[in-house]
Amino acid sequence: METKHIIMILGVILLIIAPLIMYAGKGEKQGYFEGSDDIGGEAIEKMNPNYKPWFKPIWEPPSGEIESFLFALQAAIGAIIIGYFIGYYSGKKELTSQ
Repeated sequence: METKHIIMILGVILLIIAPLIMYAGKGEKQGYFEGSDDIGGEAIEKMNPNYKPWFKPIWEPPSGEIESFLFALQAAIGAIIIGYFIGYYSGKKELTSQ
């Protein structure tokens, strides 16, 4: 195995382990995974206690895990679509250049 492969594997392992060590035992209750929507809403309420939101969510997921799953699913679908078009146009370009 080449040296650059070993360095990349060690880098991936470091990227996986570092957050686990840095945030060991800390979770949502301590505010480490609080979303920007929550923080922004709290800041607005501090600045103006009489503020009323314009809209309410149509549906709110029953748990944070489901919300995270839906967010990750949305990101994966977007990545698939972008990857498809990049691959399609690069393949089309390769065929026309031959």
